[in-house]
Amino acid sequence: MTTSAYPAAQRNRRPADGRDHARVGPDAPASRGIGGPVGVLLRDLLDRLIGASSLVPDAPVLDVRRFAWTAMLRENWRTIRDEAVTAIDRDGRAGGSPDAARCPVTAALIRRIPGLDDASFSVLAPDTHLHDRRGATKGLITCHLGLVVPRDGDVRMRVDDRIVRWAEGETLVFDDTYPHEVWNEARGERLVLAIRFARPLKRRGRWLAALQRRSRAAAQG
Repeated sequence: MTTSAYPAAQRNRRPADGRDHARVGPDAPASRGIGGPVGVLLRDLLDRLIGASSLVPDAPVLDVRRFAWTAMLRENWRTIRDEAVTAIDRDGRAGGSPDAARCPVTAALIRRIPGLDDASFSVLAPDTHLHDRRGATKGLITCHLGLVVPRDGDVRMRVDDRIVRWAEGETLVFDDTYPHEVWNEARGERLVLAIRFARPLKRRGRWLAALQRRSRAAAQG
């Protein structure tokens, strides 16, 4: 399948940074927290403590077999892809918030994900390079399900010192608090279902992750 399956999205989208997100699950606050050097130091300290309490490896890329629920995404990826393409094409753009009723299978599946924080369809435009960035909290882990991945160029992501590539129907689980950057050097758009979910933690880690969430919420006013 190629990106020609959703021409309206290609015609009308004007992404500022090469990405658009059409949400199909619970919304989450933007990735912000206490600002300035103090905020960075506090975030780094909390991330280290949360990582030390993690029940899964504190690694840039994680083994999908540790998260049994990813199997249901792989088993239903074609249906999820079709719902995503239809929702994007109806909206005439990839951004916005399509009604979850338009994506019933996707919505039902993501509701079954333990610790679900947020889910969205994410489009990466052709000839895009997203420079180094870091996620806001180690209390969350990210999962991508490949839906449309161009084959006429390299579409990849570096997470810390690991290079990974998306594949249609496959899941990729990673910790976005590690520095990461993304390239789409193909002529078509990359489309994934992007999911953030709670990191499995010991009791102290859960308390720290909740503290970090509250600090982010307070910073947003």
